Amino acid sequence: MLRDMKSIKIDKDMDFEQKLLLCLYWTNRKAVRTEGCAPFLIKKIVTSDATYAPEPGKFLRLSNDILKNIEKNMEVGKTVEFKIKIGDENLDISFQNNVFSVSTKRNKEIEEEIVEKLKEEIEREKQNICSSFPQRVVIDI
Repeated sequence: MLRDMKSIKIDKDMDFEQKLLLCLYWTNRKAVRTEGCAPFLIKKIVTSDATYAPEPGKFLRLSNDILKNIEKNMEVGKTVEFKIKIGDENLDISFQNNVFSVSTKRNKEIEEEIVEKLKEEIEREKQNICSSFPQRVVIDI
């Protein structure tokens, strides 16, 4: 795990995809505050046994194969890391043992906002996620 990351334990009874989607969604929403409507670009995903990066000129999407590998790693407590770019902001995200961690390069306030919003959302009976977001990152839930 990277230093100076803000973290939150997500031990609520949710399936893997719900946890992942919730964290990515609120990362996107809070970064948009400073970066406007810039695209949510996954630049790299690193698991214990694979590194995923987009082909030149293409976007990296969360395909079923990538999701299965991420889930397999998360289920056994291995670290999964994401490098995400939204506008001029670069974010490092990691998941390990139900702990979500985030670090930003430019605006450190975003880290705290993401973690605070996730605390609120975890307490809700039904989490608030825009219905079009899963399609943007190609998650079929």
